[in-house]
Amino acid sequence: MKVILLERVEGRGALGDVITVKDGYARNYLLPRSKALRANAANLKIFEGQRAEIEARNAKAKAAAEKSGEGLDGTSYILIRQAGESGQLYGSVAGRDVADAVNAEGGVKVERSMVVLDKPIKTLGVHEVKVRLHSEVTVTVTLNIARSQDEAERQARGENVIDSQFEEERLAAEEAAADLLEGGAGQAASEYTEA
Repeated sequence: MKVILLERVEGRGALGDVITVKDGYARNYLLPRSKALRANAANLKIFEGQRAEIEARNAKAKAAAEKSGEGLDGTSYILIRQAGESGQLYGSVAGRDVADAVNAEGGVKVERSMVVLDKPIKTLGVHEVKVRLHSEVTVTVTLNIARSQDEAERQARGENVIDSQFEEERLAAEEAAADLLEGGAGQAASEYTEA
């Protein structure tokens, strides 16, 4: 199906382009969201008559998104989640969770459809997530996913809490083994042999 784009659509074209897309994509996505019109003679005439108005409306929306994006770009949010010993989350962090965290802070209103996640986040750590405020305005926010507030602060300083946890356990095991060799188990065995 041929359509006329009413705004920039990533990977497809810019405002005013006449492109060919699959029928389902046009009927289910572009047309209901007012991102395009069917490309026929009547709609081409309507579009050309309203082109300046559509471009002005698009520029205004882009300017508003850029303004709100300035305050949002580079911000950091802490999400407390339950996770296993290896740092694997029980569940995952999805677009809705990111939108809820941003909206809880106030300022910019973010819909979950604006959050760009290739795949859900399933591990502890610091993750960068893109938020598309407008088809031409994308900002990056940082998510600090941890099991506790203390762990989040350690991660924010750059510490890998999972590696440090395993290191602490290894040191404790070495200390216990050294303690056993020095006195604990060794003395008990020698006491029985002397008597």
